Amino acid sequence: MSLHLVPRVLRYVEAVAENGSIQAASRALGISASAIDRQIKLLEDRLDLQLFDRQSTGMETTAAGEMFIVLSRRWRADENAILSDVKQMQGIDLGLVRLATMDSLANGPLPRILAAIAEEFPRVQVEVEIMTPDDAVAAVVDGLADLVLGFNLRPTRDLHILWSADLPLVCVCAPDHPAASRASIQIKEVRAYPLVVQSRALAIRRMLEARHTWLFADAQPPVVTNSLQLLKQLVGAGTHLALTSQLDAAAELTSGSMVAIPISDAQVRSQSISLALSVKRTLPRICTTVSKVMMREISACVEEVTARTP
Repeated sequence: MSLHLVPRVLRYVEAVAENGSIQAASRALGISASAIDRQIKLLEDRLDLQLFDRQSTGMETTAAGEMFIVLSRRWRADENAILSDVKQMQGIDLGLVRLATMDSLANGPLPRILAAIAEEFPRVQVEVEIMTPDDAVAAVVDGLADLVLGFNLRPTRDLHILWSADLPLVCVCAPDHPAASRASIQIKEVRAYPLVVQSRALAIRRMLEARHTWLFADAQPPVVTNSLQLLKQLVGAGTHLALTSQLDAAAELTSGSMVAIPISDAQVRSQSISLALSVKRTLPRICTTVSKVMMREISACVEEVTARTP
């Protein structure tokens, strides 16, 4: 029988929410549906409120139920942290690291980071959640993730930056694009060519809008997307330019399938890439150990792509 430090009623609430019904949760947990239903009803009676709206199509979580799901996940995170620390005290590199990050990094340096962790700590599990920058920070602060790797993070009373590096804005294009031979380019000059830009869900778009609103207000607007993959497909095809950081196109710049042209505008702000954690909780030892590997690999990646820009 598996040992769980998380109270069983919290596990039942989370399982019902995830599976949509008591019967589905019963199958997922291997616990009788009557036992799950009884424990949830006892908790609801004690609280004098409902955790679920019971409908013919299944169970819908109430606002109170969502609070208990968050509690369950935090409790489970603490359970993982304790068990990881105990294993490390025994000299065993074993545990779970929960990372919140952005889609653009999943398409860039993240596979390299995960490969290094797997090689050095084969018994460590890394749980990666792809989120918006704001949601990723909230996940770390709320204890639903251990680390956040993201763009333009700022230290706050709840967030501590472990590592950070500047990422200058560049113009990326295919090697055979008419602009590829330029030593530098101004932002206003990129509008002479078809342009693909990021949607407002991404931090770089908000940064560009703050100082270059005209870029998005012309009579002929650029292609707008929240997909880095689509952005790179259009750039790689030679049909479009894009304004982004070198890290967003790390694999393509390294392979030579794209080139980066420096932006010559003096007022252009750099982005930053950072690894951060919550100041409200102590990381499991294995997270601290793995974070060092992450910082090493992302630093090396930044150095490599920076060397590809004149």
